[in-house]
Amino acid sequence: MSITVRPIEESEWPAFVAVDYEAFSGTYPLEMADRWREVLELDRLLSAFDGDLMVGCAGALSFEMTVPGGPIPVAGVTSVGVLPSHRRRGVLTALMTRQLHDLHENGREAVAALYASEAGIYGRFGYGRAADTLSFRIPTHRSAFTRSAPADPALRLRTATPADALAALQRVYDAVRPGRPGMYARSDGFWRTEVVPDTEHDRGGMGPLRCLIAEDSTGARGYALFRAKADWNEHAVPEGEVRLLELMASDPAAYALVWRGVLDRDLCSVVHSGRRPVDDPIMHLLAEPRQLNAIWFDDLWIRLVDVDRALSARAYAAPADLVLEIVDESCPWNAGRRRLVTDKASCEPTDAPADLTLPVDVLGAAYLGGRPLRAAADAGLVREHRPGALSELSAAMAWDPAPWGCRVF
Repeated sequence: MSITVRPIEESEWPAFVAVDYEAFSGTYPLEMADRWREVLELDRLLSAFDGDLMVGCAGALSFEMTVPGGPIPVAGVTSVGVLPSHRRRGVLTALMTRQLHDLHENGREAVAALYASEAGIYGRFGYGRAADTLSFRIPTHRSAFTRSAPADPALRLRTATPADALAALQRVYDAVRPGRPGMYARSDGFWRTEVVPDTEHDRGGMGPLRCLIAEDSTGARGYALFRAKADWNEHAVPEGEVRLLELMASDPAAYALVWRGVLDRDLCSVVHSGRRPVDDPIMHLLAEPRQLNAIWFDDLWIRLVDVDRALSARAYAAPADLVLEIVDESCPWNAGRRRLVTDKASCEPTDAPADLTLPVDVLGAAYLGGRPLRAAADAGLVREHRPGALSELSAAMAWDPAPWGCRVF
């Protein structure tokens, strides 16, 4: 079998969608492809072919993503799949390798990011688990806040139709995004097609998309997007459910008020949250934090496509002057020794002896500032040649707050 990989043409869009649908055992209505077409860029969609048959797909979104110190261009890798008939035949490797080489050659982004459908797939292509996320299951009758919870009498809470409140939602999101590594800018098309749609498929058996907005005389300061489902038990006791999809706020008082609006919803006994940051302030507001019933899982995966440019593009929390020996089997231009000087935010090739040897996926995992390097060293993935070099690099790359992407792309 000879596999070729190339960008698709406009006429091949339906076939691209069909491959993606089959690869993910799709249950969504095929008309959702019209929504994807609004945000996916045709010239960034790759397909793998076995002869004339399309057997695999991969895409990239042009994002601006916050990293420590500010925003940079990032390629958001998405729609990666292979037909079941062609699994374990090198198709995925061919797609991912071509995509990495294309990203390197076009020079638009030094960093790529993705959400993994299976956590074991992308490490072999140099992606590192750079951010984690929590989901919560909060029983509303045990959701009291501490007495020190912030409040602002100037704030009021109102309900809104999400699609009609886009300006308010965007205002809050854009205020929050610059401060949190991993969050990415959303185009108007992304808001319309990924955040506020409300078809029966989007509802997934729940109720319509709902919105709460915390605002004062200057405008919106916080919001929540959620769905609710009414239910009663055999004793006619209400046991409705709330599924929180997004909650953002630009200040602590607005954050607390929006959470209270979600937790205090009448006739609902439990709130299930989607992805929340691992340092979510709700952990400090809830009087009984065990009632969060938190589950921890992976969020963003980061790939340094161009190590020199990527490490020079972010800020650092502490001074460091180190020579790193980078191991990178997929991107040979990254392999070798680099001198990283954090005070200058410079990373350049060098012939000096290495202080540390580490694979590119470990460096990608640390890139957003949420992954200390000591555990990777304890797992045998990092070799320290100069005592203290590991702590020096780990302290320099650390960042507060923790990274988080919020919504899967």
